[in-house]
Order: sequence, then C-alpha cells, then structure tokens
Amino acid sequence: MRAVAITGTRSTGHRSLDEYAALFGEYLTPFVVDAHFYIGGAKGIDSLCLLWLAENSGAPITVVAPGRVDQQPPQAREAIVRCRDRITEVVELHAAELSSDAYHARNRWMVDRARMTIGFPHHREPSSGTWQTLRYTADVGKPRLIVPV
Repeated sequence: MRAVAITGTRSTGHRSLDEYAALFGEYLTPFVVDAHFYIGGAKGIDSLCLLWLAENSGAPITVVAPGRVDQQPPQAREAIVRCRDRITEVVELHAAELSSDAYHARNRWMVDRARMTIGFPHHREPSSGTWQTLRYTADVGKPRLIVPV
C-alpha cells in the first residue's frame, strides 16, 4: 500500500468548499484505491482533506497532531470527531510547545513514513510550512505533487 502525506495551507477562505472538493476529487482520487493517507490535525487543508477522504474513499487515514488533538483549533477537532469512525489512527507527538518547530517536526514525521507528498500551498511564500514540507520531501528523494490553491 502506498503511503501519502498531505500538506497544505491553513488559509482556505479564498475558495469555496465545492472548489476544494473538485480539487481533491481530481488530485486525490487516483490514490485512494491503494493509499494510506497521513494528514496533519490542523485547520484548513488538513481538515478539508480529512472530511473529503472520509466521505469519498475507504482509504486508511492517520491524523497526526504536533501536540495533542485537544490543542488543535476547533475546526480541526470538529473534523476529527466527525470522521472518527473513518480514522485508522490518531498520532499525538506531544510537543512541549505548539510552535512552528513542532509543526515542522510533525510534517517531517509524516513525510518520513510516506512514499510521496501531495501539497496544497496557497502562495509561493518559501517560508510557509507547506513549502518547507514539500522541500523536505524533495530533499529525502521522494516524489511530490504540488496543487496550488
């Protein structure tokens, strides 16, 4: 089974839910038959992707939180609760502080367990966590699919 890490922007208000559903349908559907997805437990793309995969696939899903799930934003916690029966595993990395370093460590944890990464960046800002994760994926020699949102 192919393992796929998902990374993406937390800023998703510039598109409609239907537009995200169409993007996920186009770019995730080819992988849902034989993939296990690793998704960060944050708001934005993480939550939207979790909801879409839970509804539109039977693929195993692992949700990864840098600290604990109860520390995540309400939108993310709600998505996890809604999809609990479809989530294969929840991993809490128990970071002492929810800083950008903790989120980067979470993203590296997912990439290290995946065979590829699908990224949904909002802009070309090279310092964003999404772009750092996509660069890390390339640095460790794994393929990446980049779908700008």
